[in-house]
Amino acid sequence: MDPAHARELIESERERIKELLAYSAAGRAADLEAAADAKTSLFDSANPLAQELLDDAVAEQLSARLAALDRAVERLRAGTYGVSLRSGRPIPDERLEADPAAELLVDEAG
Repeated sequence: MDPAHARELIESERERIKELLAYSAAGRAADLEAAADAKTSLFDSANPLAQELLDDAVAEQLSARLAALDRAVERLRAGTYGVSLRSGRPIPDERLEADPAAELLVDEAG
């Protein structure tokens, strides 16, 4: 894959993930504010906790995705982008188009 195109794909995905993280953080802040303002019964008190756990899981997944994209940028700089970390074989361009952070071939990831 052309390095310039790879950089565009990675940066586009990084921006998308950053926007999702910001949206998630804003939603969590709004949820916490609403929960603090609400007068809830004992039975309703589990709902904010469940939502908080879900928000945390989403933020963790988004952060992991951002870290994978950061590693892809480093591989691009090192000249090893598009090569499987496990086998050293080239990762097909179609896979990199679908997932610019791909580190393994499809058969290796499964």
